[in-house]
Amino acid sequence: MASVGPVQIGVNVPNFAPGTDPDVLRRWAQAVEGLGFDLLMVSDHIAVTPDVAEQYPAPFYEPFTTLSWLAGVTTRVRLGTTVLIVPYRHPLLTARMAANLNRLSGGRLVLGVGVGWARQEFEALGVPFRQRGALTDDYLRVMREAWQNTDDYDTAAIPLWVGGNSDAGMRRAVLLGDAWHPLRLTPGDLTDAVGRLKAIADELGRPVPALMPRIALQETREPVTAPDRLAGVGTIDQISADLDQLRALGAETVVLDPFNGDLTEIRQPERAWRTLAAVAAYRKSQEDR
Repeated sequence: MASVGPVQIGVNVPNFAPGTDPDVLRRWAQAVEGLGFDLLMVSDHIAVTPDVAEQYPAPFYEPFTTLSWLAGVTTRVRLGTTVLIVPYRHPLLTARMAANLNRLSGGRLVLGVGVGWARQEFEALGVPFRQRGALTDDYLRVMREAWQNTDDYDTAAIPLWVGGNSDAGMRRAVLLGDAWHPLRLTPGDLTDAVGRLKAIADELGRPVPALMPRIALQETREPVTAPDRLAGVGTIDQISADLDQLRALGAETVVLDPFNGDLTEIRQPERAWRTLAAVAAYRKSQEDR
């Protein structure tokens, strides 16, 4: 799993909450691409039920339509989901939309997927919550079969990143994904998880999937010393050290998530953009060595 060259960096752009509108999404896309980042990702909810709204209030821009539009206002940056809730949509619909978006964007799609967590949203969509894991496995198999056996899908090898921090998520990534996409862990937990991922792959007799984590992005003036500090939280030096650690662990792409629960920052993205500019400057200094 050793990475070659500098780690690629993506950004999880908030596509929800009051203050988010087409102009803000466009400016986010221009900032991410303009700073030289490699990947722009958005999240997924369909029915903003109370359990969803508590964390991600409306408006919530649906990922396929949003990314299709952003594909038209960008030229280089890859576009993806972190993560698409697989049981929410018929697998042939998901396979079709993903293939079309990949074609329309010039092969720039990365499909991050997960099982979901919002029980009320599952109920609103008529999807059995307790079966979400089994449904995800079945749907991913159907999607892959559709891509492989139907000529007009023209998928051009859409990367499939499987989310889920649990052992079940790792097993799903090993069996059905191209990469494992863990979300918002501490540096220590990430190190331990890489060992568990390899053990699970060995147990199943399968190759170890690529490591593509999503970490927090929260800059502080003073170093954060708490033992439960998430990767990506702290000073620019700490954030840079986290990126170095992930590269050493074999991460090929790291996605930075600037949303840390503060809805006021949705309306004022400039602070996140300044931190991203500092990260971009750090990466350039590493590449210039």
